[in-house]
Amino acid sequence: MFLLGAATLTAGAQCVEGHKFLDNWSVGLMGGAENPTTRSYFGHTRGVLGVELTKQITPAFGLGVETVAGFNTTGSYTAVDNLNTSLLGKVNFSNLFWAYTGTPRLFEVEGVVGVGFSHFFGESPCYEAASGNALTSKFGLNFNFNLGQEKAWTVALKPAIVYGLEGGQKATDVQYNVNNSVLELTAGVVYHFRSSNHKHHFTLLKAYDQAEVDALNAKVNDLRGMLADRDRELREKEAEVRGLQQELNDCRNRQPVVQRVVNTRQTMESVITFRQGKSTVDASQQPNVERVATYLKNHPEAKVVIKGYASPEGSAEVNARLARERAEAVKDILVKKYRISSSRITAEGQGVGNLFSEPDWNRVSICTLDEGR
Repeated sequence: MFLLGAATLTAGAQCVEGHKFLDNWSVGLMGGAENPTTRSYFGHTRGVLGVELTKQITPAFGLGVETVAGFNTTGSYTAVDNLNTSLLGKVNFSNLFWAYTGTPRLFEVEGVVGVGFSHFFGESPCYEAASGNALTSKFGLNFNFNLGQEKAWTVALKPAIVYGLEGGQKATDVQYNVNNSVLELTAGVVYHFRSSNHKHHFTLLKAYDQAEVDALNAKVNDLRGMLADRDRELREKEAEVRGLQQELNDCRNRQPVVQRVVNTRQTMESVITFRQGKSTVDASQQPNVERVATYLKNHPEAKVVIKGYASPEGSAEVNARLARERAEAVKDILVKKYRISSSRITAEGQGVGNLFSEPDWNRVSICTLDEGR
């Protein structure tokens, strides 16, 4: 009782998660042998099998129910001649004397003590009480090996001594007598079910001091204030969106206004003619070139496109060359004589022209001026 109370108080000093009623349950299977502690002439070693169900209340203290069956070594007519069911208290000495770290250790030692009820299907080779039923008491140690990363499985070696308590001079006597006991040695495997903390065992809670709690509460209040400001801004934006939507609807429903735009911009052209087979500007055509140069000087933003043409006489190759050279000839005069920037002049050869009905008249360069506005 002292150990159980100490275990409860010690474990209760730690803040742990996973202590709800449905948390930290485990089920186990065991197998081994038992033999009378003394007076071995009563019989011989027999095999045992058992199953257990345990609820771990704290990291250091648990309660369990265990049923162990002994195989037939007596004159009974059943395959099993003894069933012993016990209510067990378990004290994890590793977690009792050393603080629980939040994860089960690889190796732990656990003390077991309990009371039970045994039923014999034939004469008992182990207890002096050969009646059909008897009270029992169990004391033992569990040497636990917790395996796996999640510590969901435990393999245990379980030595114990089990007393038959009804062996006195009177039928009602209850006593601990080594002559009325058996030594039990079993090994078993235990599975720990997952708990509400998503682990197969207790986990530690992080402890906060009051200053941290106050700071967190202040932070929460600040966030709530920011959220209220955001809600107000959101409402204002929603009202603005509704206003814009109304303006959009009004615009869609408004009758369209038609405006007539008259383009008064004019484009000036100047024509420079050439002799047959020539790409040199004659003196008679210089005024037409100067007219273009004067316009470009008076209008700094204006540009000119010069397109050269040829008459249909001769081959297409010759005509293409003449058309290109006639455009370049006008450009050279504008650049070299009148100092017009070449970036404002575009010269292109257009091959054989069809601008005029008279073929000879198509031996020209046509300058088209753009005001640039």
